[in-house]
Amino acid sequence: METVEISSRSDFALWAIQRAQEIVTAEGAALAMAARDMNDEALTEAAASLGKAIGDAMLEVFDGLIGE
Repeated sequence: METVEISSRSDFALWAIQRAQEIVTAEGAALAMAARDMNDEALTEAAASLGKAIGDAMLEVFDGLIGE
């Protein structure tokens, strides 16, 4: 993943929107498919992956703020 410099609120908003789109594309589809198929095991795994991706994104931006 590339490094992005966030120097204003609008930069942060743009980053957040792009990151959310990436997460939904990568993890949300698997969650929706597992729910559609009513596969409890796959649903649990997909939900955990989605939660981890969200947490990782939050840590990513937090770590960037700490560096200052």
